[in-house]
Amino acid sequence: MSAVKKTAVTVASTAVLSLLAAAPAWASGGADATDAPKPPAHTSSVGGARLAVPGTQVSLAGGAPALPKKLTGRSWIVSDAESGDVLAAHNAHWPLPPASTLKMLFADTLLPKLPSGEQHKVAAADLKGMGAGSSLVGVKENQTYSVHDLWLGVFLRSGNDAVHVLAAMNGGVPRTVQQMQQHAIDLQALDTHVVSPDGYDMPGQVSSAYDLSLFARSGLQNQDFREYCSTATAQFPGAAKKGKKRPSFQIQNTDRLLSGAHGMTPYPGIAGVKNGYTTNAGNTYTGVAQRGSHVILVTVMNPSAKEPNAVYKEAASLLDWGFAADGKVTPVGKLVPPKSAAGTKQAGSSSSPSTGKVAATAPAEATAAHSSSGVGTTSLAIIGGVLVVLAAGGFFVNRRWPRRPQP
Repeated sequence: MSAVKKTAVTVASTAVLSLLAAAPAWASGGADATDAPKPPAHTSSVGGARLAVPGTQVSLAGGAPALPKKLTGRSWIVSDAESGDVLAAHNAHWPLPPASTLKMLFADTLLPKLPSGEQHKVAAADLKGMGAGSSLVGVKENQTYSVHDLWLGVFLRSGNDAVHVLAAMNGGVPRTVQQMQQHAIDLQALDTHVVSPDGYDMPGQVSSAYDLSLFARSGLQNQDFREYCSTATAQFPGAAKKGKKRPSFQIQNTDRLLSGAHGMTPYPGIAGVKNGYTTNAGNTYTGVAQRGSHVILVTVMNPSAKEPNAVYKEAASLLDWGFAADGKVTPVGKLVPPKSAAGTKQAGSSSSPSTGKVAATAPAEATAAHSSSGVGTTSLAIIGGVLVVLAAGGFFVNRRWPRRPQP
């Protein structure tokens, strides 16, 4: 790493650690999470001064609906995915354990580096270092998988085994963590401190609702990211046996607003992006959906409500509010573009809304087949009224940003 990059990482890490000093001890895996922690008095002001203020921030204009009742998330944010306008937020910059929502940063960092058709035979060393109780998709040693297969395992089953294999293909976990941290800095996600690539609870590993929204918004500019995060079910390769056709088994997306599992109804217009759960993080969720010309992005972190679907119900209520309020509220902040984007202003400054409109709507259900390895078929089920077909590349957030070249 160059001296300049080392300095950038050191400065950002120092800033994050200073926030950790103000955050509750449980955020580093230390104290009892039942101590009802309070947000730090001083947080980042990236995206606007109001986002640094603890508590709920919203500016209702004439005809704007009231915020949903019974919101219990420690932190949440609602934004217009295209313009980047933050419509409302609650403790947006509170550094909290992110759980598997951190995989959005992992994907946004590595997707351009690994061609989807590349094949990899898994070695025992590739699967070392996973935390006890990790979520798994079923990657097996001495079996060969395509990069496409592995990304399906990451997005649908939140497979830490798939994450570790992809990290190994990228030069190892330490190198991948370093690249993720550098990418977070470029995205101006300065609340984030990366320790593990999969989001598993580790001392000091934190992100924020604001940063997770930045990761999702950046990732959604990548066509492969859009395909994987919007896939409800897929076939994943099983263990190959000599002389026999390799079997596969179905995997379902753990995002209940997408799959409709565990008593939830698929949210109309939903298209991902990532959910998570760990002991320290509780439930975390980032989701994007479209109705008409409005594309709303929501992140909810660690609701205190005890019922198992709380994070999805609160996210759905915030999505409903976002669609009803978009254009009727005064934004309280902005999702900033990456530092590397042409013409980017300093963190915290406002950028102009995108002038591009979302195009390419589709019927309620769409199916796409993709099998980069020749052994599995991905079934892309998009459920809702009318929705951008994300896998078809019709969705572009902030079109002024340069899109990364596809591998």
